[in-house]
Amino acid sequence: MGRGRQKAKHTKVARELKYFSPNTDYNALERELTSSHDEYSEEAAKWAEYADDEDDSYVTDDEQHEQRA
Repeated sequence: MGRGRQKAKHTKVARELKYFSPNTDYNALERELTSSHDEYSEEAAKWAEYADDEDDSYVTDDEQHEQRA
């Protein structure tokens, strides 16, 4: 098989991928996003006692620059 035929096949596949648009079920997407939010909130509540909001051990570059000035 010559290079021209191989290139034509690749071009055909690329064109099919570019213009392929599957049907999107927005209702299912909304259900998935809203239900997962609740799961994460419950999981975060379990670990809230271990969170330390006063931990300043991580300082950004901007904060270091401000401290030096």
